[in-house]
Amino acid sequence: MTNQLVVLDVVGLTPKLLAHMPNLSGLGRRGWQAELGTVLPAVTCSAQSTFLTGRMPAEHGIVGNGWYFRELGEIFLWRQHNRLVAGDKVWETARVRDPGYTAATVCWWYAMGATTDITVTPRPIYHADGRKSPDAYVRPPSLHDELVGALGEFPLFQYWGPTASLRSSEWIVGASRKVFTEHHPDLLLVYVPHLDYDLQRFGPDGPEAVRAAREVDDALAPLLATALDAGATVVALSEYGITPVSRPVDVNRLLRAEGLLEVHTQAGMEYLDPWTSRAFAVADHQVAHVYVHDPADVSRVRDMLTTLSGVDEVLDRDAQARYGIDHPRAGELVVVAEPDAWFTYYYWLDDARAPDFARGVEIHRKPGYDPAELFFDPADRLAKAKAGLNLVRKKVGLRYAMSVVPLDPSCVRGSHGRLPASADDGPVLLCSAPQAEPGGALAATDVHDLLLQLQGIPDVTVSEGARR
Repeated sequence: MTNQLVVLDVVGLTPKLLAHMPNLSGLGRRGWQAELGTVLPAVTCSAQSTFLTGRMPAEHGIVGNGWYFRELGEIFLWRQHNRLVAGDKVWETARVRDPGYTAATVCWWYAMGATTDITVTPRPIYHADGRKSPDAYVRPPSLHDELVGALGEFPLFQYWGPTASLRSSEWIVGASRKVFTEHHPDLLLVYVPHLDYDLQRFGPDGPEAVRAAREVDDALAPLLATALDAGATVVALSEYGITPVSRPVDVNRLLRAEGLLEVHTQAGMEYLDPWTSRAFAVADHQVAHVYVHDPADVSRVRDMLTTLSGVDEVLDRDAQARYGIDHPRAGELVVVAEPDAWFTYYYWLDDARAPDFARGVEIHRKPGYDPAELFFDPADRLAKAKAGLNLVRKKVGLRYAMSVVPLDPSCVRGSHGRLPASADDGPVLLCSAPQAEPGGALAATDVHDLLLQLQGIPDVTVSEGARR
């Protein structure tokens, strides 16, 4: 019989923060705690894909939270189709050995089209008139109304954006408890985002980080108690740690100033033109993929980026191979920021020419990650009032534009993406089952086999060769 397993991905969790989280720390006292390696880039989509497949980004293909889709000529972040991830996922491996094995995911990435039995993931309603309403994609469909009836609509505007808060994690925990108690999956994967918010807003070392750690620990307590009382094994892990930053680095603006990046203009607004640009960057926290169309330009672009303040490493294909990120989806060059720096996606040189989506929460339209979306524009005294008015307009069915995000990125105080410099600032894994203690640090690629081992799936052990 397969042992029930609950896996909590508490994003941003580090050994340092565990000091303020007695409920999660209790897993380590009950079982064990280990240092957990991550991947480059240390971002959600890449790390989760490695956990679930046991492969590096060079093999599973998820080289970041987004990339330039060469076959489409478009930059996309936060795509959702599970077919983008190459390799068998942990539940697929389990089913080879146990055909009756069941799995559920709550807010893990690449959920759409996944072969799990139960799927819950954020998915707004995109109305024909341009409005966007909060909702979630749920399989089986009947579960959608059960969750909404019990918990209310998915709190999309508390999941990301200036109003991101504990409420979204509380909804996720509530949905996970309901799935666990009523559907009894063999594997339940739960993504808990709360630490991401204030650690990026204020940094990981201040009172805001301590408060966020305590809040998410309290929110997790009911799910932990339910799972442990039912005899399930619980694993809590993290994808990365968030470290202090103070320097935004404008890679695309450099490339534009050097005549390599081009834009096209509509209605007075400038849009990045990947079709004609000789080089451009897809920024993703502390890592950026730089796509160079002409091989003859690669050396010039590499030299240019090497001298840019805030850049630590510039990786060509050979160097990418050392980090396991040399996949065709990766840029010809991959740039890694210095510890106190991170990369903006900005490409315009005059804020008056910025596209209208730059001031909104538009994760699917921006050609790079934008942590400024976590803030109301401090230069706009009416930003919060405008947001409140827009919510009223939404409730009465009117169109609205949430143009409240600053174009000054200096407010960002925490970031991630680099490999951690110390274990205290890196990911951690806790497990309630003492018999599975590995006796040392684990690599991100070990997680796949560890989860199977914890469930008693035969002939699967953590590979010594894969361990850091």
